[in-house]
Amino acid sequence: MKQKIKFINKDKTQFYNILKERVDNYFIENKISQNANANMVFKTIVMLALYFVPYTLIITHSYSAPLLWVCFAVMGLGLAGIGMSVMHDANHDAYSSNSFINKFVAQSLTIVGGDNRNWKTQHNILHHTYTNIYEHDRDIDNKVIMRFSPAGKYKKVQRFQVFYVFVFYAIMSLYWTTAKDFVQYVQFNKQGQHRDSASRKFLTLMGLILWKAIYFTYMFALPMIFLHYSFGQLFIGFLIMHTLAGLILSIVFQLAHVVEDAKFPFPDEKGNIQNEWAIHQMETTADFSRGSWLITYYVGGLNYQTEHHLFPRICHVHYPAIAPIVEATAKEFGIPYIYNETFVKALKSHMSIISKLGKNDLTFNAIANSMG
Repeated sequence: MKQKIKFINKDKTQFYNILKERVDNYFIENKISQNANANMVFKTIVMLALYFVPYTLIITHSYSAPLLWVCFAVMGLGLAGIGMSVMHDANHDAYSSNSFINKFVAQSLTIVGGDNRNWKTQHNILHHTYTNIYEHDRDIDNKVIMRFSPAGKYKKVQRFQVFYVFVFYAIMSLYWTTAKDFVQYVQFNKQGQHRDSASRKFLTLMGLILWKAIYFTYMFALPMIFLHYSFGQLFIGFLIMHTLAGLILSIVFQLAHVVEDAKFPFPDEKGNIQNEWAIHQMETTADFSRGSWLITYYVGGLNYQTEHHLFPRICHVHYPAIAPIVEATAKEFGIPYIYNETFVKALKSHMSIISKLGKNDLTFNAIANSMG
């Protein structure tokens, strides 16, 4: 059984209470909702269209292989866009104050091959609560031959990970769609994250199988039946779509947490993190490219990752407005606000730490000692 983690506000700081009050006042003073606005609804339509318009073209027209694959590439952009800009807010209950609307919009993940329950467990609970804490935040655990945390076990092959890291990122969406949800179904039940009755477990598994079957039916069976595309043509397109989506989704996440200035805290023998939860989020999370309207729009405000971790139930369209409040309050309390001004700078920072982790230049002790 994993060690239970507890955050200890040893300095009795009022940072988060004051910050939350200031952010709440922003919405009150401007008389606006913290949830989605008209721009968010329009963006939802855009992202869904990026995925479903090219799919509609695929099943209604007989294209040459190159044009077919172009359609799949656009679907890859739409798949990543839905993940970052649509279902993400809905699964955080940030899209609407109405729970039904959040659940309805969140089904966009199910339709494109994912599973909401597994995603919410890994992301909302484990990642958001235990950010960058090894073996609790699954996103930074060792993955096969990849090492994302100095607390992870070191293997000699990892000295080459800076060269093959993007290959690993490229397969992440494909792995999630085909196998990861089933792996997580077993793991989360075994480890107690999902404490269901036997009947509930069975129904959950049947639902998971059913939705996967629907997904692969419309991705492969329908185009083969109605337009006589070969399985090989569709499979190549399928790989193109998931490769593109995997690269985008993985890189956007990594630029927010696995960068040089972010910390990787380790609990003491009692499972305590000697830090306030909110300050922990500030020290383990980074913003990037806040000046780019296009990046902010497409990645669903995930380049404002600090704001998202502090206020996950605020819709991402509001992050640019509250970021100055967060930054100013952090400065007032002497708390670091990690920010890489450009995408290129953030990517360089990420590749630097990937290289150092691969060479074992960054040690666990160095990170642990930096916590105080």
